[in-house]
Amino acid sequence: MKKTQRLDKILAHTGFGTRSEIKNLVKRGIVEVNGKIAKDSGLQVNPEIDRITVDGESALFREFVYLMLNKPQGVVSATEDTRDRTVLDLLDESYGHFDMFPVGRLDKDTEGLLLLSNDGKLAHNLLSPKKHVPKTYFAIVEGPEAVGDGDAAAFRQGVTLDDGYVTMPAELKVLKTEETNTPVRSEIELTIMEGKFHQVKRMFQAVGKKVVFLKRLTMGPLTLDPGLTAGQYRELTETELEALKEGR
Repeated sequence: MKKTQRLDKILAHTGFGTRSEIKNLVKRGIVEVNGKIAKDSGLQVNPEIDRITVDGESALFREFVYLMLNKPQGVVSATEDTRDRTVLDLLDESYGHFDMFPVGRLDKDTEGLLLLSNDGKLAHNLLSPKKHVPKTYFAIVEGPEAVGDGDAAAFRQGVTLDDGYVTMPAELKVLKTEETNTPVRSEIELTIMEGKFHQVKRMFQAVGKKVVFLKRLTMGPLTLDPGLTAGQYRELTETELEALKEGR
């Protein structure tokens, strides 16, 4: 982060309005830097050292924000979309000035853990194919037979997807099987080390089965907070953020 930044940019990042609104606040003489009335909204200040107040209220600057979202079905993992609601549409307007984006993506009909941030460096590290960040999913799978040891063995070896790509080894755990109906329905957990397009669905397709429900539970060291219902979010704790940055 640069040591000094424009006053209006800092105040925009702390939720005091748009650049033009902040310019008006400065004109009204209610913005102070270190106890002195600011005359210019473009004044260069250091948010780590200088004390900035607006009508007596302190402006607490922070450059980056990290949110854990329990993404609901029907919402797309994008910053904007002409047809569907995006994950950013779920956020309170107080986060509007942070230029947030989803770190990675979940399909429109997939729910669960999604990280939202404005930290491009962290996002790059998490999404880099070289990092092999583990991700665990819960899924309901249907097929002519139950998900079993044969599928688990195939996934440990890596399966060939419809485009010829061979996946990295993945860990499959069967939680529950209902064999009274046709097709047979199984509940599973699957941990993968990569994130190809529709990968979980295509992996089961490769073994003759179909995913009918999918939810992401973990991403690296992050585990979806069970207290978050679909559509709810919260900021990461310091412990979670530290673990994420250290890649634990």
